[in-house]
Amino acid sequence: MKYLPLIWTGIWRKPVRTALILFQVAVAFALFGVLQGMKTGVAHAIAKVRADVLFVAPAVQGGARLPIADLSRIRSISGVKTVTYADALVGTYQKPTQVVGVLAVEPIDLWTTLVPDLFQILPTDLDALRQTRTGALITSDLAKKYGWHVGEQVSITSNTLQSNGSDTWTFNIVGTVSDHEIGEGGLMVANYAYLDDARANDKGTVRNFYVVVSDPKRAAAVADAIDRTFVNSAVGTRTQSFRANAEQALQSIGDLNFAIRWVISAVLIALVFSTATMMMQTVRERTPELAVLKTLGFNDRSVFLLLMTESLAMCIAAALVGLALSWIAFPLAARYVAGLTMPMVVVGLGVVGAVLLALISASVPGYRAARLQVVDALAGR
Repeated sequence: MKYLPLIWTGIWRKPVRTALILFQVAVAFALFGVLQGMKTGVAHAIAKVRADVLFVAPAVQGGARLPIADLSRIRSISGVKTVTYADALVGTYQKPTQVVGVLAVEPIDLWTTLVPDLFQILPTDLDALRQTRTGALITSDLAKKYGWHVGEQVSITSNTLQSNGSDTWTFNIVGTVSDHEIGEGGLMVANYAYLDDARANDKGTVRNFYVVVSDPKRAAAVADAIDRTFVNSAVGTRTQSFRANAEQALQSIGDLNFAIRWVISAVLIALVFSTATMMMQTVRERTPELAVLKTLGFNDRSVFLLLMTESLAMCIAAALVGLALSWIAFPLAARYVAGLTMPMVVVGLGVVGAVLLALISASVPGYRAARLQVVDALAGR
């Protein structure tokens, strides 16, 4: 503790230079926190995605729809635990710009647990939907945007025509649904039976099936079995697990790990060189002061540890400030990836990085200061 005033004085000997070091280290670790947090957070988010749920879609995107009669064939495949289906209707409310998406489902209990992190229906709301043929569940975003309430009747205009030629679909709001997927705030959930019976075209078809497998480890094998079953059918299938689909979506935007790794490496290498340069300049300017300290009894080891402690204090403090800023800013990035969080391990990695930065940048200046000869230093040589 008796050396703290000496360390504090050494750190703030040149306030502008110290402030510059603190600023660049804080900015670098704020960037490190956001990027590494994004990388680790995405990995954790994907790991949470259910691997035992398969998404069955038409083999040709935008092609023929899947017959609902395929449901029984999928159920008969080995490894399949349960199956359900969904369809969709896109319409507008009052104005052409006010788009509302309607997800038409089979109102079975599976929807309460299928993907709770992204899509959640409470059992009471599902019961209300099951009991009302024209019922609908709405998100809080829809309720807030249009002032809708449970018990209210709303009409949606759609290009999907009814058998009577009408383009207006009427729904009775019977409950709510929580949807955390990006861009799905304008979602309604309705009964598939109401949509299929009333529409003029595409009767007896669905947009996709949802399959829950008995063993997540066999998800890929079951997916292949489903696709093989319909390979010679009029409408082929393309089946993937939710987790595989999430991984593929991540890969479609490029090698995120590679980009983040190289950006962070470049920033930290540049930071090491700039910090080491400033530390060497500081040691050169403090040569007479360090000689006096040696004259007063400080040995080579003490001088080396003194400079190392100063470097550690600055780097760790600035890194903590930068990581705190990234922690505050991270929720902005999390808006674009549902379920994304910043793990605490990123903070730990940041502190370790700050320690390494301090040791590397101060090692050469510290060694030179430790080897300083008192006579030469006082003589200005």
